[in-house]
Amino acid sequence: MLETKYPRIGETVLSETLANGLRVRVIPKPGYCRKYAFFATRYGGMDMRFRLGGAWRDTPAGIAHYLEHKMFDTEDGNALQRLSRNGAEPNAFTANAMTAYYFDCTEHFEENLRILLSFVSVPYFTQESVDKERGIIAQEIRMTEDSPDWRVYKNLLSCLYRTNPARVPIAGTVESIQEITPETLYDCHRAFYAPSNMVLCVVGDVNAEAVLAAAREILPGEGGEDIARDYGAAEDPCVYRPSVTFAMEIASPQFLVGFKCPAPSEGPELLRQSLIGELACDVLLGDSSPLYMRLYDAGLINGSFGGDFDQLPGVSYLYAGGECKEPETVARAILDEAARLGREGVDEAFYRQIRRANFGASLRSLGSFENIAVGMADGCFRGFDSYRFPEVYDSIEKEDVEAFLQENIVEERRAMSLLVPAKGAPA
Repeated sequence: MLETKYPRIGETVLSETLANGLRVRVIPKPGYCRKYAFFATRYGGMDMRFRLGGAWRDTPAGIAHYLEHKMFDTEDGNALQRLSRNGAEPNAFTANAMTAYYFDCTEHFEENLRILLSFVSVPYFTQESVDKERGIIAQEIRMTEDSPDWRVYKNLLSCLYRTNPARVPIAGTVESIQEITPETLYDCHRAFYAPSNMVLCVVGDVNAEAVLAAAREILPGEGGEDIARDYGAAEDPCVYRPSVTFAMEIASPQFLVGFKCPAPSEGPELLRQSLIGELACDVLLGDSSPLYMRLYDAGLINGSFGGDFDQLPGVSYLYAGGECKEPETVARAILDEAARLGREGVDEAFYRQIRRANFGASLRSLGSFENIAVGMADGCFRGFDSYRFPEVYDSIEKEDVEAFLQENIVEERRAMSLLVPAKGAPA
């Protein structure tokens, strides 16, 4: 395996790409009892339209999440139960552009790894089990739709984007999942669960050669098709619609204001764009920013207020919000502060403070095996090295952050999602 050392963060990565295209990454942690395996595919909620066998296929919203639920079923029983009985703590998740299966354990690691590789690579569905899962997932969807945080966020994306599937809920809708069949699930597994579309990341004090041997023995020898995906027509810079208001049983109004940023690049530049966006978000409205303190002191925001920057295939956006009785006043203050910072510049000392804090947070994230694995897999899928963040921070200047604010935090890129108390909701 290729050994790459990262002296600035004290990490080492062993990497190899197998003949079937599977990328394997082992991050040694000598002396640690805990061992963690993460098996991910570049397939998520956004991947509803793709080409397989020369033909374009449209699949129901929520199918990637549905498939994740069903993958634990095996002809012999349930892989989740097998791993748990074997001392492992297994789980899985579906995101917009990734689905992952993982476990951690302190013993029986190689046996648990073989179970993981086996059930993820060999699907087993019956009409009865697929129908039974429909009710379970429908209940999960209804519970999620009752969450104000989820509702205000999904409504914001539906304002920002006209066609990109980021605006579609990852789990789909109660109506969309009625269309899912065992045949559709098998097709999606064949398309996206091929080794060449996947990454195996292992963190801990493990035998790297044994990891490779298990992958070679259990997984298919062929990599699978190169699957083309369709995320809809390219989005223009302006938002799809400026605002949406939705009534829910909540005690006080809640809002998110979002700003539609240019589609992200793939490759090494993606990490740089991500860090610039995160720095800009914290400089503008982080809890140590002048704007945050002014809004808090004026009683316009409370401790629920916060913001973030996110990048998905074809889209990127900065957003902020929380409980607020005057959301338009807060949104206007964000626009005015971004314009001022772009015009007058960010205070040098404050910028250095934010940069040190963000760099420190990136370092601290390396204490989480899950964070390491997710970052490593995302980098493999999208063409960047997540462990190169120190060098990327070195390349970012204050002027990059100022330019980001000046170009993106503007009225024509703004959308507002507002939740208001429904009649009869507690005051």
